[in-house]
Amino acid sequence: MMKRVYQWGLLAGGLVLAGLAAAGGMVRAEETVTEAQPPLPEVALTITDQTGRSHAFRVEVASTPRQQEVGEMFRKEIKPDHGMLFVWPAPQESAMWMRNTFISLDMIFIDDQNRIHAIEEHTTPLSEGIISSHGPVRAVLELPAGTAERLGLVVGNRIVSDALPGGAH
Repeated sequence: MMKRVYQWGLLAGGLVLAGLAAAGGMVRAEETVTEAQPPLPEVALTITDQTGRSHAFRVEVASTPRQQEVGEMFRKEIKPDHGMLFVWPAPQESAMWMRNTFISLDMIFIDDQNRIHAIEEHTTPLSEGIISSHGPVRAVLELPAGTAERLGLVVGNRIVSDALPGGAH
């Protein structure tokens, strides 16, 4: 019995160390980000609100893991009709943060039907607090803070873009 407990203890200790090593590697990779990334390819994106009114944007598409990791870090401004779109390969619970992000954002979480699933308004610059999608989403759209309120965006509004699965409709 003592041998089995000892073996489980070694296994658990090894898993903890492996997890810490992996997390340490992740932190080191993130600490290497010291400046804003160059502008990413842009696409058109339209949000149709509950009244049927369309709101047009130009959004950069963060498509690689590195582009998604850096996101809006170190940028000083976003034009009112611009943003950044993060598209995941499949719906997933998304956890975002504001590390090294100097400007407040509205985060629009987009479900697999290309509708707004959740909105986090006026995020806190430089915060490392987790901003959750509160359920699986296919994409996240970051817009300048105040955009969602100014346009009256709500859960269920439709989003159309060639960058989203299903493309433009």
